[in-house]
Amino acid sequence: MAAYILRRLLLIIPTLLGIMFLNFTIIQFAPGGPVEQQIAELTGIGSNATDRFTGGGSEASTGSGGEGSSYRGAQGLDPEFVAELEAQFGFVELICEPGYDGPRRVSADECRVNVICEPGYTGEQTASAAECEAVRIPWYSRFGNMVVSYLKFDFGESYFRSISVIDLILEKMPVSVSLGLWTTLIAYMISIPMGVQKAVRDGSSFDTWTSAIVIIGYAIPAFLFAVMLRVFFAGGSFLQIFPLRGLESEQWAGIAFWEKASQLAWWGDYFWHLILPVAAMVIGSFATMTLLTKNSFLDEIRKQYVLTARAKGLSENGVLFGHVFRNAMLIIVAGFPAAFVGVFFTGSLLIETIFSLDGLGLLGFNAIVERDYPVVFGTLYMFSLVGLLLNLVSDLIYVWIDPRIDFESRGG
Repeated sequence: MAAYILRRLLLIIPTLLGIMFLNFTIIQFAPGGPVEQQIAELTGIGSNATDRFTGGGSEASTGSGGEGSSYRGAQGLDPEFVAELEAQFGFVELICEPGYDGPRRVSADECRVNVICEPGYTGEQTASAAECEAVRIPWYSRFGNMVVSYLKFDFGESYFRSISVIDLILEKMPVSVSLGLWTTLIAYMISIPMGVQKAVRDGSSFDTWTSAIVIIGYAIPAFLFAVMLRVFFAGGSFLQIFPLRGLESEQWAGIAFWEKASQLAWWGDYFWHLILPVAAMVIGSFATMTLLTKNSFLDEIRKQYVLTARAKGLSENGVLFGHVFRNAMLIIVAGFPAAFVGVFFTGSLLIETIFSLDGLGLLGFNAIVERDYPVVFGTLYMFSLVGLLLNLVSDLIYVWIDPRIDFESRGG
């Protein structure tokens, strides 16, 4: 088992590289980029994100501003200024050549002011921005630098927020953790017992009316149910019972978590804020899981070993939870990583928007719209890593549920 776990952990590395490479390649052909974003803000071109990103792909662009530039709206701008923008976002390097042998690389900030070059002899020379040459960085060099940094969990800094990506992720994490954790927990607590009972009482009135509930839950999208909850219970056209913004009231803002966690009033306020968004997400999660649980248990109950166990005199609960449960739960465990990652990251985007919750789903969406590439790739890296690790955990739970599964012997 230890050898299997080690192989799976080592396999995560090339898998992550493949995911990052594929998405990095797609970005090369995506229209627009941070340079166009800045130019649009400066020139007033484009009233929305769609209008701004109709030019050529930002990372694939070959122009550096001025007349003939491939950046939309850059015509008439100083080419040196556009080159500085490109350098700021890491698309070009600025080479300072102050009139001596051996050019020196400088940053965009240095090039906007006079650059003091010390070529190793007495005296200093001053180079102006006009003496800085923009040299485009190849895409494979940018990707290689990104991989090296990401292996050290250094995701860089957001283009437009002046904060490191890791700090930004940690800042948004509480919302996503709260939504994902409680939604998954409650959905499983509802789905598994209901699915088991529907399988045991298949064809009964209980099975019929619970099936109606499951069908309604499956048919109504989570975001539509969220809108209904907001209209009815959060200050819409009817009642204003539940709060609509954030995870806590303003009175708890700025207080450290470990200080708030010791107070029962904070927990009550915290869950009061979560009731509506979690209810909206649970309604879209429990239906599929309930039907999956029921069908899995029905399939196992009809097998020969169940009849044999009953013939030996075992009680119904002994047969159900001593024999059927482990075999039937394998397919439920198999779907756990995908369900958790979906709820934790992608599934909460619309819910976060509707209930004014600032989490990872909304962060990733806004980063894509703004072409904030460090945030896009940083969140993608974290999501992929968590998903791959959860797949490994899923396989280990297989062994715990069913000891007949032996990955070590399979590897041999």
